[in-house]
Amino acid sequence: MEIFKVSNFLDTEHTIAKYMFESESVQNPWEILPSIAVFIEALGPSLPEEVFEKVGENVWISKSAKIAPTASITGPCIIDSGTEVRHCAYIRGNAIIGKNCVIGNSTEIKNSIIFDEVQIPHYNYVGDSILGYKSHLGAGAITSNVKNDKSNVVVNFSLGKMDTKLRKFGAVVGDYSQIGCNTVLNPGTIIGRNVSIYPLCNVRGMINENVIYKGEGKVTPKIKLKKDTQQYSAI
Repeated sequence: MEIFKVSNFLDTEHTIAKYMFESESVQNPWEILPSIAVFIEALGPSLPEEVFEKVGENVWISKSAKIAPTASITGPCIIDSGTEVRHCAYIRGNAIIGKNCVIGNSTEIKNSIIFDEVQIPHYNYVGDSILGYKSHLGAGAITSNVKNDKSNVVVNFSLGKMDTKLRKFGAVVGDYSQIGCNTVLNPGTIIGRNVSIYPLCNVRGMINENVIYKGEGKVTPKIKLKKDTQQYSAI
């Protein structure tokens, strides 16, 4: 569906997984989630040995990445250049983590694509999700990826509902978006580009780009401060 087109939310030039999104069969961004493991296993052996080191079964880590000795990393996984994985982070498979990211202490990631320069710095859970370029999760913010009744995740939006045909799907967070501390993104949440979510929010459905979200029914538009920049402010 046009409203969920990948380019509406994500600049795929900022991920090593860009070719996953360019397939003609991909109409909606969440459709790539079941293919992450296969993609990593295919791409990993072709990564340049002068840049990446294979450190375990289907685990490739850039030689410029900083990995805490207490971090746990399970394959399939790719961690790109300049990324820092901090104390007790838990990366438990099917994870592609971009350049210059921060994966913080006690943060857990599984079956997700993290674009370049994303910060997930403290006590976060990211499951079956896609986080766009330069997005940020505040401390304790999580993506909830399974409904209580274990039925397929449905995306709610202005024109109705869409069945994703996935039992596990957390969120798509657009480029430059900021998620406040201790916020929960419920299964099937779609966040547009340059959105600011207040702390302690319970978010579901689709949030349009360039807004400040303070809670259900409390949405403030943003305006650009400077031409051709990503700097915005509330109206």
